[in-house]
Amino acid sequence: MIHAVLIFNTSGIPRLTKFYTPLHQSSQTVIQKIFSLISVRPAGLCNFLDAPELEAFLGPKDDSDERWRVVYRNYATLYFVFVVDGAESELGILDLIQVFVEALDRAFENVCELDLVFHFDEVHHILAEIIQGGLVLETNVDEISNSGPCSPVPGFLWYSCAIFVTPRTTFFSVLVWNPLIGLSFLHTR
Repeated sequence: MIHAVLIFNTSGIPRLTKFYTPLHQSSQTVIQKIFSLISVRPAGLCNFLDAPELEAFLGPKDDSDERWRVVYRNYATLYFVFVVDGAESELGILDLIQVFVEALDRAFENVCELDLVFHFDEVHHILAEIIQGGLVLETNVDEISNSGPCSPVPGFLWYSCAIFVTPRTTFFSVLVWNPLIGLSFLHTR
């Protein structure tokens, strides 16, 4: 199972954090610990390592032989990091990181750190197309690229309505997604 997906720059500043299991400590301390583990590794070493140090942050594994594993790739100034358990193949996760980066490249045309900062909603959507609940859903880059707000279907309109009743007043809210204008919100009393 995939327990976390992190992207941070070479200074350790997180650009994307997604945890699929509850944390026992703050996410910032987990990110700092993972960054300290991989930033000191020479470029010639393999891109995955056992990380028993993460047990304090993510909790101990049920099986004593199982360890937390950190699988990462460094692209220019960004580290793409996946925290997994023994059920996942390290080489498969490296391939999944490549799929994620290719999907980001298609969405942003040569993805860079600023794309992750200013379009974080699209980045989270792409990640959600690939991984849900710590399990891999899709690995086909074409399918990932052809879904969601990055490539809207012409004429597609999505909306959601809600009526809120309180002792003093009634609210009616409508949330509308139109691919031409984006997200709209109507709130009336």
